[in-house]
Amino acid sequence: MSTEPVAIAVDRVTLAFGQDVVQRDVSFVVRRGEIFVIMGGSGCGKSTLLRSMIGLLAPAAGEVLYDGKPLWAAEDTQRSETQRRFGILFQSGALWSSLTLAENVGLPLSQYTALKSREIAEVVSLKLALVGLSGFEDYYPSEISGGMRKRAGLARAIALDPSILFFDEPSAGLDPINSRHLDDVILELRSGLGATIVLVTHELASIFAIADNSVFLDAETHTAIAHGDPRNLRDHAANAKVRAFLNRGPPVSTAAGG
Repeated sequence: MSTEPVAIAVDRVTLAFGQDVVQRDVSFVVRRGEIFVIMGGSGCGKSTLLRSMIGLLAPAAGEVLYDGKPLWAAEDTQRSETQRRFGILFQSGALWSSLTLAENVGLPLSQYTALKSREIAEVVSLKLALVGLSGFEDYYPSEISGGMRKRAGLARAIALDPSILFFDEPSAGLDPINSRHLDDVILELRSGLGATIVLVTHELASIFAIADNSVFLDAETHTAIAHGDPRNLRDHAANAKVRAFLNRGPPVSTAAGG
């Protein structure tokens, strides 16, 4: 088990839309430098939890802490300072179609730094090179493949050298080869940047290839039913539903899965 300091603590978080509870009383920690996976079946609230962790959806109860400091109980200015440490890659890549890849990646640099145009261009070229897109600066999103758009979105996510990266279903829509390539890029970024990485995914190949730790959210009981290294959970999880999910087995009811 890692002895690194705790970077993120999700403390008894409940997520709800009105009276509709998505997840209740969820707690786990993410240690510095870990690749941490939020996993579970469709509709369990994985992306909803991620939105709460990045400051887009306030929890109905509980708190998310970064280096021991609360995100939601903080003043707006303090919350914004914490969020400046984040790099986020959404499912679609969220690139501006009217901007070139260089302009997309350079946008946060022009907004949040005092770098000159030449300096921004140098940083942009470096970030695109880190994700395997050197030479594609002048291409538009419509001119490249889906896998390349994901990597361009990742280049933009790391433009400001974030200490924490969040990915929402990064492999969605990719073929197995491009999905594996993206996994390799994520591992290289963790190694090169020393970043802490949290990702939502249900792709087992990616989970087993890159995850250090994980939490399993259950749609039936609306809570977390397992924590730990997914390879260990695959073979030894106490809950049969978790073992079935990680072994591509038939669905198991939580009530019968203890």
